[in-house]
Order: sequence, then C-alpha cells, then structure tokens
Amino acid sequence: MRKGLSFLISCLLCLVAEAQESSSVFNFLKIPVSAHVAALGGDNVSLKLDDPTLVFSNPAQAAAVNDNSLNLNYMTYIADCKVMSAAFVKVFSIRHTVALTGQFFNYGSMDETDSEGNVLGSFSAKDIAVSALYSYTMGDHWVGGATGRFITSKYADYSSSAVSVDLGLHYDNEKTGFSAGIALKNIGAQLSSFYEGQTEHLPFDFQIGFSQKMEHAPFRFSLTLKDLTRWSNRYYFNPKGKSSFGRKLTNHIVFGVDFIPTEKIYVAAGYNFRRANELKAAGSSHGAGLSFGAGLQTNKVKAGISYAKYHVDVNSLLFNLSYCF
Repeated sequence: MRKGLSFLISCLLCLVAEAQESSSVFNFLKIPVSAHVAALGGDNVSLKLDDPTLVFSNPAQAAAVNDNSLNLNYMTYIADCKVMSAAFVKVFSIRHTVALTGQFFNYGSMDETDSEGNVLGSFSAKDIAVSALYSYTMGDHWVGGATGRFITSKYADYSSSAVSVDLGLHYDNEKTGFSAGIALKNIGAQLSSFYEGQTEHLPFDFQIGFSQKMEHAPFRFSLTLKDLTRWSNRYYFNPKGKSSFGRKLTNHIVFGVDFIPTEKIYVAAGYNFRRANELKAAGSSHGAGLSFGAGLQTNKVKAGISYAKYHVDVNSLLFNLSYCF
C-alpha cells in the first residue's frame, strides 16, 4: 500500500476546497474565477456587467457580455499550484448568447513515499473542467441560462470524471439600479470514482444574490446567500464541535461593495463569513474572510486583479484579462 501517496491525495482533496465540504469531490469548482467576484467575497450571482468572467458564477450573466469576447485568467494559489481558466462568449442575437469555458488546476510534481517516508518516485495531479453554456433573454428584465460541464481529475494512479449542470436566472432593473440572481451549481454525478465501488457527491450549491447601485453615490452593494441547502454542522469545519445558530446563519452570507468613481473603473471589497469562521478556527486570524480588488473596464479591454486568502498562511492573487474582437 502506498500510504504516503494516499495521504497526499487526501490532503490535496482538502486543499483545493475553498472550505471543508463533507463527502464531496471536485471542490476546485468552488474557487472563484472572476477577480471582481473574488474581490466581493468570492460569490456573486447578481451583477450585470460586460464581463466574461461572470459566466462562471451564473450562466444567465452571459447575456450582458459583448460579442466575440475572449477572457484569460491566472491565479496564484497553494504552493506551486497553477490555476488557469479561459472563456469565449459569442452573441448570436439579442436573445441568444453562448459561451465556452475551461478551467485547469495543475498541482505540480509531488514525491511519492511509503509509510516510513522513503521516496518511491514522483507523481502529478491535476483537475480539468470544460463547459458550454447558453443564455436566453426573456424580456427587458429577465434572463435565464444553463451550463453543461465535463470534469476530470487525475492524482497519480487515481482518477475520476463527472458531468454537471448549472442553472441560472437573472433580473435587472436599470432604472432603479437593482439586480438579482439565482444559481443552482454543480448538479450532476460522477461517471467514474477515485476508488472503485465508492461514489462521491459533487459540491452542489444553491445561491441567491442581490445588488443595488446607489442613485446619488458611486457605490454598489451586493449580498449573496450561498449553500442554502446545507445547514448541518457536518458541512462546516469547526474543531470546537457544534456551531450556534448565529454562526450557522453567517456561514451562508457573503457581502461586497463596489466603489465606482467612473464607468470604467471599480474598486471592490468583500467579506466571506464562512471563510473567516473556518480560517480563524484553523488558526489564521489575519485578514481571514476579507478580500479586495480593482479593475478597468473599457469597450474593448477589461482587466481585473483581486486578493484573498483561501487557506491558512496562503495569500492568493487572481488576474483577469479580457478582449472584445
């Protein structure tokens, strides 16, 4: 038995999760792709912007993106892990928009050891997801969307694959500056599992979000409620045991604010209560739960950068660059 390898794989499955997720796999899907979303706390399904990265959060948001938009992203994550993603959005008509996306996590080369720590060799580990999505504009205010995704992970000799679907709905009222969104993420099942005869769940997430732009001030506030089907203590990391009702409630809240001095510039900050609670419980209190970033948005070029902490003692930067041909 290659105990060292099994131990490293178990650690890897935990590291790629934004937070501990009971008996689920492919948790890399919960890591934000959009620098704007990451800056607002890591979850947002309600923004309406010409930003291709938002399609990773809610497929209905593709309707706001310009035709022939190409997006490339890079994130500094844990250790030597390389996190990259891309999206391309094509508008076919005023009602119909499609997009293709890809996500790639490469955890680099690791030593394979036995139970006594002797090095037996090395192995690599990676996660890949490719998606196609479609959004349909139903009127002046409502847009619906769906994403179909193929997922595969390979850690040395262990591998797994799955298919999943995201469903999204978005409402926007330009006169009042109010927008809202609903997303059901990672609905699906494994095609093959890491261990024969043992099936794991995908990290399903039901999210509802609201954004409000101030009429007489350059601010936009966003509130996102996440993991709305998961209230049991077993879904949350807390070494002290059971959590109070207040702690359980805040675990579902993500709050963010945008400062918008001009239509082309934003500065954003956010707070993720669950991430803060779990990082503090794990021994990290400095900046736990906080995130911030900034971006430039023109008709042709869009760029964004964000900072957040997803693991104890590890700071992450996320870079976005998009171009409309």
